[in-house]
Amino acid sequence: MLSEQLKELFLKNKDPLTDILGQEDAKRGVKSALLMNRHIIIVGAPGIGKTTLAKNIAKLLPDIDVVEGCSYHCTPNEPICPSCKQDKKHKVVKLQGIKRFIRIQGSPDLTVEDLLGDIDPIKALKFGPLSLEAFTPGKIFKANNGILFFDELNRCPEKLQNALLQVLEERKATIGSYDVDFDVNLIFISTMNPEDTSTEKLSDVLLDRFDVIYMDYPESIDTEKQIVTTKGDKLANVSDEMLTLIVYFVRLLRQDEKLEKKPSVRASIGLYERAQSNALLKGRKNVQFEDVKDVVISVLSHRIRLKPSVRYLQSVEDYIKEQFHKNMEATKWQNHLEQETSDYR
Repeated sequence: MLSEQLKELFLKNKDPLTDILGQEDAKRGVKSALLMNRHIIIVGAPGIGKTTLAKNIAKLLPDIDVVEGCSYHCTPNEPICPSCKQDKKHKVVKLQGIKRFIRIQGSPDLTVEDLLGDIDPIKALKFGPLSLEAFTPGKIFKANNGILFFDELNRCPEKLQNALLQVLEERKATIGSYDVDFDVNLIFISTMNPEDTSTEKLSDVLLDRFDVIYMDYPESIDTEKQIVTTKGDKLANVSDEMLTLIVYFVRLLRQDEKLEKKPSVRASIGLYERAQSNALLKGRKNVQFEDVKDVVISVLSHRIRLKPSVRYLQSVEDYIKEQFHKNMEATKWQNHLEQETSDYR
């Protein structure tokens, strides 16, 4: 089992999940769940690293020998697809863990066939309607010996949720009148955004098959600054003082009770990158205060949402202008930052 492959690494290495900065509670929860081969839902707002965390786990999986060209990632000793079962002379290649990371994007139009597979009518005529040769595998089979990452699980329709129940519990998939054994070795990791309103309600019986790991925004301003400089592109010089201003303002907005939807870390990265491009367009190599001011509406207006009691009285653009003027322009923000940022550490 894949959990056994991760066990030694998790127990010996203090922090193998180095692609994620901070989030110690979430990382500890993930390691604990995977050690017992549990299915996981990572719950959190957009832009906090849920996908990065799942990919980091895939990178930790050891290289394995697989049959060359097999979409099921069959190993020579444990073939699961009809082709590999019939042909005993396999050409073997090494495959990295990240190459066995299969992603499904949750969507209302996602079908059971997309996930599990379907019967090819032409192959059914040739090999027989109940033959495995007539079965075209879906993504869940392609995640064999790897990770099936289901992004935004709560966007999938009810019919697909019901199909997942049988797969997670019985390791068997029923497609129409066909029963297909689900003899696949995988880690199932999914995500949910609790603030997203355009979603399907997950049934209690489906949720009962998972352990839930919660992730939040970066714990401190220093951690978020490190994420911004690591993930963001650098084209011009951004002083530490200016970077602190950018991240501080975004974190300040997250504390505002007027907001229904809060800005993610992508907002901090967006301000960081766009301020640099503004400086370059003005012929400078160093970012100044005006470069940040000029892009706050462009970067933030669609990433936040005012509560109903506020949005009918004030536009989101006016709100951002007001907050930026109030907290950045109308004060000596250099001195203000030194005092206030300690609240976020």
